[in-house]
Amino acid sequence: MASDTSKLENRQTLKKLVFIAILMFGFGYALVPLYKKICEVTGVYSLTKPDEVVNTQVDESRSIVLEFDANSRNETGWEIIPLENRKTVHPGELVQVTFKLTNPTATTFEAQAIPSYGPKEAGQYVKKLECFCFTQQKINANETRDFPVVLVIDPELPKDVTTVTLSYTMFEIEVKSTTENRQASLRERQS
Repeated sequence: MASDTSKLENRQTLKKLVFIAILMFGFGYALVPLYKKICEVTGVYSLTKPDEVVNTQVDESRSIVLEFDANSRNETGWEIIPLENRKTVHPGELVQVTFKLTNPTATTFEAQAIPSYGPKEAGQYVKKLECFCFTQQKINANETRDFPVVLVIDPELPKDVTTVTLSYTMFEIEVKSTTENRQASLRERQS
């Protein structure tokens, strides 16, 4: 009798554990779209659309040094660099800078650029009107391409901030190549 009760309790415990595991898997699976929706509704990390510029007055009494940086987060060997490392601008002034991306490999990639700012609080004052970070980019094998960024530094930027760094990190999204091309690319890097 005790053995039957023990078996029944074990089965009930197993059912509960399987249910919890399925529930946890479902929650984990739903978390990514839920996070994206929350970010979309709140405007947090909105990278896919141009910023709205409200004040278009140029403040010529102040100068801000814009520094530009870029890097790629992959093992493929592409290189992304700003054509200018720094530029002195006035808040409210329209600024254009170009980044050059080179893919020396035999592999085509889909990539996305993610901006970051220094100091961190300056990010809310950098208003991008045109940016390659708004969309995923197809980077063809052996391609070199220029990507323009058009931005304005909001005149509301605190007066104690005199230097703003805009950095882009290029992440590989999806490999659009055959396994053969991928292996050729790996051999290129090893030699």
